[in-house]
Amino acid sequence: MSKRDYYEVLGVNRDASADEIKKAFRRVAMKHHPDRNPDNKQAEEKFKEAQEAYEILSDDEKRSNFDRFGHASTNQSGSGSAAFSDIFGDVFGDIFGGGSAGRGAPARGSDLRYDLHLELEDAVRGKTVEIEIPTMEGCMACDGSGARKGSSPKICNSCQGAGQVRMQQGFFSVQQTCPKCRGRGQMITDPCGDCHGQGVKEKRNTLSVKIPAGVDTGDRIRLAGKGEAGPQGGANGDLYVQIGVAKHNIFVRDGANLHCDVPISFCQAALGGELEVPTLSGRVKLKIPSETQSGKLFRLRGKGVSQVRGGGPGDLLCKVIVETPVNLSAKQIKLLEGFDKSLSGSSKHSPRSESWFGGVKSFFDNLTNQ
Repeated sequence: MSKRDYYEVLGVNRDASADEIKKAFRRVAMKHHPDRNPDNKQAEEKFKEAQEAYEILSDDEKRSNFDRFGHASTNQSGSGSAAFSDIFGDVFGDIFGGGSAGRGAPARGSDLRYDLHLELEDAVRGKTVEIEIPTMEGCMACDGSGARKGSSPKICNSCQGAGQVRMQQGFFSVQQTCPKCRGRGQMITDPCGDCHGQGVKEKRNTLSVKIPAGVDTGDRIRLAGKGEAGPQGGANGDLYVQIGVAKHNIFVRDGANLHCDVPISFCQAALGGELEVPTLSGRVKLKIPSETQSGKLFRLRGKGVSQVRGGGPGDLLCKVIVETPVNLSAKQIKLLEGFDKSLSGSSKHSPRSESWFGGVKSFFDNLTNQ
């Protein structure tokens, strides 16, 4: 039986990139994996076929020869479970505990997150704040090694310092993180009394954090190396400061713009006038033209926020809300009744009402005629 083309086996084009070939092999191998298809000889053969195809196409020199001479260029004498274990570890390392990179190296410390809540004014202008975080730092007594002063870690007798052990799974073998030393390659036989062999101790750390102007809820500030120290002298993790901006009692932020509602009286809306409105940089005058309707938006350019990622300041959008008078005296009610009578019978004072009621009448007339 003739062999299938390796590109056909993996389902990729002949000009596929190395990354595309790797992804295709992973997809095919996972589909036909013997553990997923027990007692299925056809799946096992397809799995071996994919293994062979990937072994050739993942090697630039072998792939070039295959492209020129086809199957005649391949020499399968070197293939087998030992060769495939390297392929399997490379492609499936993120599932089965990682490949060969970093074996025996001390683990990196954990990243930390700190939720920082700011007032809108501080977020817009920026400030420097001090935060206190509980963290793990390298043990001073053992210099972070985890071993008692005067002693040193011993090579793990299970993995012989490699941090990985070979495990047999079916007809092939894979490498996994050593369960005894947890991938470190070393064992602490005489642990430090201060840190109990961990190489790190808990400590509360005070940091000064500069908050740039224009930050908003959801922004993150990364402080490299300010996270937890790694065990047995491993590198520090990072600290991520997560920004949350408190709700403001006047302004609502929308990116670079600010919004606010401005209540005005019935008389101000009808006659027009001028009033003071707040901005984050101080008070400004807002001119209200006569016959202003409730909900009208006024834009104050440049009175918004300068965003942290650059660009000019946004605008302040003021929406005027005409307030209905409340708690009226008898005299005020009588005056309003007289004023209302003076408007009745004339549509020029309420053009929106006339058009709206006209639309309602047409709507019901159409329903009646259907």
